[in-house]
Amino acid sequence: MAKINLRPLDDRVVVQPSEAEETTAGGIVLPDAAREKPQRGTVVAVGPGRLLDSGSRGELDIAVGDTVIYGKYGGSEVEVDGQEMKILRESDILAKLL
Repeated sequence: MAKINLRPLDDRVVVQPSEAEETTAGGIVLPDAAREKPQRGTVVAVGPGRLLDSGSRGELDIAVGDTVIYGKYGGSEVEVDGQEMKILRESDILAKLL
């Protein structure tokens, strides 16, 4: 995982999506148009946390290097240093794989 030149704000997280499956469980090769959008990826950057009413920052439960599952249509897709990335709020992340 390469270091990226991007720092998300507040409770946002930058995720590098996993590659889409190229074959089905039965071995059928899928064309690009038929591939499902990945819903899993690796966290490459995290923001400082949401600003609370007290003026302090809320700590994130997600850290760089975590593998996460997120909603199919959540977040924003961006291209950073030639790589497709997704910027999500921490609340858009459904689970962290252990």
